[in-house]
Amino acid sequence: MNKKIRVLVVDDSAFNRQSIAAMLQSSPNIEVVDAVADGREAIKSVSIHKPDVITLDLEMPNMDGFTFLRWLMANNPIPVIVISSQSDTKSVFTALDLGAVDFLAKPSKKISNELQNIKNDLLKKVEIIAELPIEKIMARVKIISPERMPEKDSAEYASEDKAAQKVVASPNIDLVAIGSSTGGPPALQSIITVLPEKFPVAIAISQHMPSGFTRYFAERMDKNSKVEVKEAEEGDSVNKGRVLISPGGYHMTFKRKGDSIKVNLKKRSVSDLYTPSVDVMMASASEVFGNRVLGVILTGMGNDGKIGMRVIKNKKGQTIAESEETAVVFGMPGEAIKDGSIDIILPLPKIAGEIIRRCTS
Repeated sequence: MNKKIRVLVVDDSAFNRQSIAAMLQSSPNIEVVDAVADGREAIKSVSIHKPDVITLDLEMPNMDGFTFLRWLMANNPIPVIVISSQSDTKSVFTALDLGAVDFLAKPSKKISNELQNIKNDLLKKVEIIAELPIEKIMARVKIISPERMPEKDSAEYASEDKAAQKVVASPNIDLVAIGSSTGGPPALQSIITVLPEKFPVAIAISQHMPSGFTRYFAERMDKNSKVEVKEAEEGDSVNKGRVLISPGGYHMTFKRKGDSIKVNLKKRSVSDLYTPSVDVMMASASEVFGNRVLGVILTGMGNDGKIGMRVIKNKKGQTIAESEETAVVFGMPGEAIKDGSIDIILPLPKIAGEIIRRCTS
């Protein structure tokens, strides 16, 4: 990388500004061009320093992160990573709706493995997000509104897609397994909130997300959906019309108990690269449900889901990947596509309709 990535740090805490800046400066590819305490200062800094990426706190005096984010996306769109405490879970998802690309938990004042993980995640996210075309980020904001998409639009997307009609749909799907990472929360919202009431198939989701955020994410989608959405708990039943989201810090697997299927949560280990793991969830789903799994891989950095989608395909299940045109980060779907395990590639607005078609035909 020849040119350093220019980063603006925005946080009202002097400790957090210093900590985040130090993490960023540890990379030879990143330069912290400024560190400011509120949205007003950030607006001035944007015009002066022209950063490539912004890390943003949300609760600040004078001008909060939401007001700044609205101004930024309307006047000078730049990729934003929200850095927030676990107590700000509601605020984080509002910021994602407003155009932020991703988020991280705030570093604590304790030196720990968790702090090192946050640093590694931050550096990785900044380097990838800096390469994103801003047009794609802005298009994503328009595609995914906080309001529910009309259900008829979702069905129409599938019927209009000629390629989708050539794929023979199976009436025997018992589980839709969805994996996502960066850009995933709004994408998942656009899919889950249009599913019809009494949807005849269970859904399991692994979204890379820190501990403490997945419960509110599930509750938020549940309020805006016709199907039940909840954070998965140990022993939960995998039922038709129920959406289970793997909790942060755990991998979601499945086990058969009599005539029912139950959730079996596994605590992450220090060596795990991704948590919750899409590969772990999909491999377990294929082991328990066999060829009756529909795997869906959405936007996200890295290659999590590549092995899981291959396992689903090898078990004669069905697979869908989000296309490059709408994926905020094409890493995860791109790797699965290159691996040759994808039946059909679709832009995000068509994926919900295709899931409905395959699960109700």
